[in-house]
Amino acid sequence: MTTTSSQPLANRYDFVLVFDVKDGNPNGDPDAGNMPRLDAESGHGLVTDVSLKRKVRNFVGLVKEQDQRAPVAGEKRFEIYVREKAVLNQQHDRAYSALNLAVATEEHASNATDAASDPTTAADAKKKPVKKEKRKGSADDVGQARAWMCQNFFDVRTFGAVMSLGTNCGQVRGPVQLTFARSVEPVVALEHTITRMAVATEGEAEKQDGDNRTMGRKHTVPYGVYVAHGFVSSFLAKQTGFGEDDLELLWQALAQMFEHDRSAARGEMSTRGLYVFKHDSELGNAPSHALFDKLKVAQTNPGEVARGFDAYQVAFDGKALKVGESIEPAHGVTLTRKC
Repeated sequence: MTTTSSQPLANRYDFVLVFDVKDGNPNGDPDAGNMPRLDAESGHGLVTDVSLKRKVRNFVGLVKEQDQRAPVAGEKRFEIYVREKAVLNQQHDRAYSALNLAVATEEHASNATDAASDPTTAADAKKKPVKKEKRKGSADDVGQARAWMCQNFFDVRTFGAVMSLGTNCGQVRGPVQLTFARSVEPVVALEHTITRMAVATEGEAEKQDGDNRTMGRKHTVPYGVYVAHGFVSSFLAKQTGFGEDDLELLWQALAQMFEHDRSAARGEMSTRGLYVFKHDSELGNAPSHALFDKLKVAQTNPGEVARGFDAYQVAFDGKALKVGESIEPAHGVTLTRKC
């Protein structure tokens, strides 16, 4: 699909991300008043894959800001496609402009307008829905545009994207996928009433006779350790141009992304471990679930109320790994603790 200066991947990877939260809201649920996400049956806390990808995108945007400003076309390899306030079709237009590709425009809207101005067809025109303008290229043009998007946007070649709406840049199936993160044990979602010593408008101040207080709510989890699983396919990586340098940047992002995501709701979230299984082959040398099942995160003193990570231990087959240490858990598989 695209070419890149990065060395292509020749191995399959599976990984386990362990992180914790203290007195914070790791991932609010808008359908529940922004309460921390919970498994309704078990009470375990949840953090969506979308939330984790958002943090990876934000981290890459920070560390690669200078690369994004590169003046030469084709050098902006670390731009972020899905970013705050982005208009995605404008990014699609950039691909066609950069490649000097002609774009056919569907004229449903203009045809309907012409028909409406004709008295003989005005009634019929009102009955027909007016379709929005859609720009599309030939199959070859779409392929070139898709390759350009992979080349220039880190998150497109990493996580994939649907870019067929509006100006058509096709669809990309990303080589890196993440699961929901789930807490090791059930968590308690607390709701706190907070007070702001100010109001937003003069009208509010008049109603309170100058007292000027605003009441609000804040939701937290006292403490929880969460585990997410991830997968990297070398076959899909070759299609998108995701290479070894992108993989190293992904590991760095997963290890440090919470350090640059502090907020009033997430004051203390930290990556506590990144465990990477590297297979000798592209197809893989062991099922991912068999490897994940042997990596256990558990309390050292079960039954006690945990309020810190020192109450937990992470071990593979009973062996705790130090940062940078590697073992061979299965034939053709190497497990390394990255952080």
